[in-house]
Amino acid sequence: VQLQASGGGLVQPGGSLRLSCAASGRTVIPNRMGWYRQAPGQQRELVATDTTGGRTDYADSVKGRFTISRDSTKNTVYLQMNSLKVEDTAVYYCKYTNLFQSRDYWGQGTQVTVSS
Repeated sequence: VQLQASGGGLVQPGGSLRLSCAASGRTVIPNRMGWYRQAPGQQRELVATDTTGGRTDYADSVKGRFTISRDSTKNTVYLQMNSLKVEDTAVYYCKYTNLFQSRDYWGQGTQVTVSS
């Protein structure tokens, strides 16, 4: 499985960005797709995931501000990020999990910088 992430950038506090992650190759159902992030000097942490069947999970720090969604016809997940804060600054990574094999695939990171 290959993942192509896009949509990062520089935004002011309170602004919005949308990240996209498209999966290609030997994708299967069920699967889980999601976003993780890693700030400098910090461990990589979960942001949001979407599991086929409709379950979504969010980190407490982004609940109410971020929304993950999926277009199954395109094998693509989106992360709509609103009310961005300086502390949201990080490299965001897309992850795909083959739930049959419990195998993870990671995309390249995309930088999100929230700064005035």
